[in-house]
Amino acid sequence: MAGNMNLKIALAQIALELGQPEKNFSTAEVAVKEAARQGAELVLLPELWASGYDLENTQRHASFLDGGWFARMGELAEKHQIALGGSLLEVEGDQYFNTFLLVDGCGKQLGHYRKAHLFGLIQEKDYLSPGTQLVLIDSPWGKVGLALCYDLRFPELFRALAIKGAEIILLVAEWPRRRIAHWDALLLARAIENQCFMAAVNKVGTSKGEQLGGNSAVINPMGKILVQGEASPDLLLTEIDTEESTTAREWMPVLTDRNPDLYG
Repeated sequence: MAGNMNLKIALAQIALELGQPEKNFSTAEVAVKEAARQGAELVLLPELWASGYDLENTQRHASFLDGGWFARMGELAEKHQIALGGSLLEVEGDQYFNTFLLVDGCGKQLGHYRKAHLFGLIQEKDYLSPGTQLVLIDSPWGKVGLALCYDLRFPELFRALAIKGAEIILLVAEWPRRRIAHWDALLLARAIENQCFMAAVNKVGTSKGEQLGGNSAVINPMGKILVQGEASPDLLLTEIDTEESTTAREWMPVLTDRNPDLYG
């Protein structure tokens, strides 16, 4: 069923400190509290918002999905009565993952997605295991897909989510400023080609000497940029109606006009 409900969404474009989860939690809470005060129903935090890419200390930072930082994320959502999305380091058995968790305003876990495409240029593959499943969540606002940073370069993932009915895809990232033109172009393309909303939050500040990109954005199914940040800390809010995805797909049936036999 298509979601026909408006969603006021906030992107917490924040600067975080490498390997300082308590400090980062405080920074995140300031943004979450302000988003709730402004009437947002969902706030997105950037990729690895607690630890940053402190992968050398993955074992110290990682939590089980039902405890640690994941539990604190649920408590934060419940405290401010706002749905919350963002990624953290997860441990399961002897494996570690970069895991995007979505919780509702009561702190209940709606679903989680383990990053499927690991970024070799920053040694993600040396410390983490790739996820093996697409994640589409039946949320109060419609069908929501989850994606992480480097995933943006793999159109197949977004197309697969769209074919399954995704009306909005949430993406959290730590994307560098020097490749921000790629970020802008790919976000726009993913929204237009899949006729869905893209809501993407990116970090600002620096990490290991790398200037992070910002330019967090929400883009509608027709490719209109509803809100977009720049390179400094910001809290970006906009309202969307996920029904627009259905409208766009009925107007131009791109997904049903596909020729999958041709693509192998």
